[in-house]
Amino acid sequence: MDAIVTAGGIPQPGDPLYSFSNGDSKALIDVAGKPMVQWVLDALSNSTKVDNVILIGISPKNDVTCKKPLHYISNQGRMLANIVAGVNKSIELNKKSDYVLIVSSDIPSIKGEMVDWLVNTAMQTKDDLYYGVCPREVMETRFPESHRTYTKLKDVQVCGADMNIIHVSMATTHLDIWEQLIGNRKSPLRSAAVIGFDILFKMFTRQIALQDLVEQASRRIGIKGRAIIWSQAEPCMDVDKPHQLEIMREDLARQKKKSASAEKKLSAVKKPAKSPAAKKTTTPKAKAKVKQK
Repeated sequence: MDAIVTAGGIPQPGDPLYSFSNGDSKALIDVAGKPMVQWVLDALSNSTKVDNVILIGISPKNDVTCKKPLHYISNQGRMLANIVAGVNKSIELNKKSDYVLIVSSDIPSIKGEMVDWLVNTAMQTKDDLYYGVCPREVMETRFPESHRTYTKLKDVQVCGADMNIIHVSMATTHLDIWEQLIGNRKSPLRSAAVIGFDILFKMFTRQIALQDLVEQASRRIGIKGRAIIWSQAEPCMDVDKPHQLEIMREDLARQKKKSASAEKKLSAVKKPAKSPAAKKTTTPKAKAKVKQK
């Protein structure tokens, strides 16, 4: 499966992260010694399920790397246009491409095994859209100071993931609805209003459960959707505000330090011990010569 990494956002004056970006892409903000997007590319590099990586909004001159074939696409100006361009590139690379992974560049704590889990879990069924959610207790256990925005449903409170899977046909159908949903992605209630005010009312009054919401919204749009419930918070921990950036910097710095320490110990174990110096021996003939002197 190909992965499309969206990295075109540039914080503008008034944006909480503007002072950290220096007028450049949000994806290039430093996080524990690397551009934020590099952490995402490292996770995709370590995934066994990713074939190609399509990076949107970052140019080769930005000097990011990936172990998988890396393809660059310029920023198309809008999120939906970027996704459509990425899907088209995936189809160009592989005519048989059915599904693509959509990954935001601002979830630097994801790992390769999380990518693999998502692909394996999603591909157990054949749907059009697989949208990840993280229960509030999972997020607040892993990142207690994250202060996410949660959608409060009848049975659970969740926040959305920034790593999801879509069928390639989604890039050619219902584009007007997707444009509105993506534009309102940071506001669950506004997103619900796009789908229908009856659903919005049920959400607002907490009369609808997660699975019912997925089924009703899918019917309204005309697709087959499935919610993927994460037991890990990282795919839903995006960086939108300074305190979230600081959380990621501290968390990943600790991980780097721990990893370096583990590698050092492993290297010490593998390093062969020095052989003891051989004792010099004197032959009887040599001893005789010494006595003659």
